[in-house]
Amino acid sequence: MEITRPTVMEVDLKAFKHNIDQIKKYVGEDVKLMPVIKANAYGTYINKVNEEINKFDIVAVATVDEAVELRIQGYEKEIFVLNQAYKEEIEKIVKYNITIGISSDSFADELGKINDPVSVHIEIGTGMGRTGINPKRVEEYIKKVRNYKNVKIEGIYTHLSSADSDEEYTKKQLYYFENSVKKAKEILGEIKYIHCNASNGILNFTENSYNLVRPGMIMYGYEPFNGAKEKIDLKPVCKLKSRITFLKEVEEGASIGYSRTFITKRKTKVATIPIGYADGLKRTLSNKGHVFIKGHILPIIGSVCMDGFMVDVTDVEDICVGDEVYIWDNKNITLEEVAEAAGTMNYEMMCTISNRVPRIFIH
Repeated sequence: MEITRPTVMEVDLKAFKHNIDQIKKYVGEDVKLMPVIKANAYGTYINKVNEEINKFDIVAVATVDEAVELRIQGYEKEIFVLNQAYKEEIEKIVKYNITIGISSDSFADELGKINDPVSVHIEIGTGMGRTGINPKRVEEYIKKVRNYKNVKIEGIYTHLSSADSDEEYTKKQLYYFENSVKKAKEILGEIKYIHCNASNGILNFTENSYNLVRPGMIMYGYEPFNGAKEKIDLKPVCKLKSRITFLKEVEEGASIGYSRTFITKRKTKVATIPIGYADGLKRTLSNKGHVFIKGHILPIIGSVCMDGFMVDVTDVEDICVGDEVYIWDNKNITLEEVAEAAGTMNYEMMCTISNRVPRIFIH
């Protein structure tokens, strides 16, 4: 379908390849990459580009339905679901040959009731406080799961909660995980996949990368923590942009937008931009955020609407309907700056740009 909407996200696949190459260099050739492409590849929709994801032997998603979508799309290699699945999803897991993370006793029992083969990674709860078995139960749980002849244990993993901010706590998690891995190997022998490092762990605890890592945010070229780009050369992959669709001039004292949250203090030229909170642009940017137009950083005025917002363009002499507007361009306005103004983080800012915004892939 031809894209006619003026609001788009540009996704640079060359930058994505650059980031992948940098991560491979960082972790070394003996460590395999399992890119995390959940939540539509953090909002970039790179998960929809078969030529890119087919370069990987295994990819990670968050839900069984995300995995099914990849299978239907044509990805034939390994898909790993990071989060504990539900018993109602077992039929899909089998049908679409999906590998799943498990740490639930009841779910393991449900898997054991079927005749079809299923591959799993066992999750160890080392301190995330979410899912995962207690490290003290590693031997017991592995023997329980292995007792089900149709269930093949192919991996063991954990989630590091604070690899960006708390070295001491992370080292405790790694200690528990290393002991769990040793116990698992005593029972299972060599294990195909051992993994604990996502983006923060990759950059700060590289020596604990085992044989598989789960790059997420760094794959898309953005910092998972301040200073990350001092450790690795990253290129942001996406720009969010739109165009001016309406211009008008109002007098001093005019109200702009819903609830009259902005009153002009001078004769003001106002531009309307067709992207709003239904597109994922945070309403908290009302009267706080800025955009980049024709060499100028300009303020958002009034409340962000469902389908658009307004900008004060009074100081730009040659402004016209159709001029490009960057919500972020990674240079004049960064994703991190937009996220900070919105009171959130770059992860959320990217992931919540809705499917109303077309993605344009730049090769």
